[in-house]
Amino acid sequence: MHKTVFITGASRGIGRAAALRFAMDGWRVGIGYHTSDAEARALIAALAELGTMATAVRGDVASAEDAARMVQETRTALGHIDVLINNAGIAHTALFTDTDYAAWRRLFAVNVDGAYHCTGAVLPDMISRRSGVILNVSSIWGLVGASCEVAYSASKAALIGFTKALAKEVGPSGIRVNCIAPGVIDTDMVKVLGQETLDQLVEQTVVKPRQSKEQLRSNRI
Repeated sequence: MHKTVFITGASRGIGRAAALRFAMDGWRVGIGYHTSDAEARALIAALAELGTMATAVRGDVASAEDAARMVQETRTALGHIDVLINNAGIAHTALFTDTDYAAWRRLFAVNVDGAYHCTGAVLPDMISRRSGVILNVSSIWGLVGASCEVAYSASKAALIGFTKALAKEVGPSGIRVNCIAPGVIDTDMVKVLGQETLDQLVEQTVVKPRQSKEQLRSNRI
């Protein structure tokens, strides 16, 4: 029996890589995206070449209505959702004193409310089937914090707390809830960082990359 994964923020970066990996393992793949139409179409084409059934649904996970619609459209196209990956996220780099409330709220709306909306949309069916996996993509900054990224760090820390509590709540129903906290991944989100900052981040990484920094810069996901 085919299984289905629904990945938010899947048109680029970590989400795109995850979509391709699931397709290679024979999964049906639902990709959620907000504005990157060209990237979403390109990913659907790449998934088709791998022989997997896939669908792309557009919407803003910060909207409860959009999230519910995206989940339903994915179910209609591919069947019930076995795995939800709450990957959609945005960043905000600025001094705390330069971070206005609108920027703070938008960041939490996507990074935290988005996970809330999408999880709420898939959970009733998972509980009914007593099966399912929810994976939340946090960040190392959610664990240790980052200067000039207070809002981002706070939102990713909230996602970790959300994961821990929900895992206890729905575990008895046969549903696993986990969270990953990646370090710096060379995706579009870190394009704003200079080479000096990237070099410092590489040096702070416990498992040093086998590639050179120049190769890491050129081999974007």
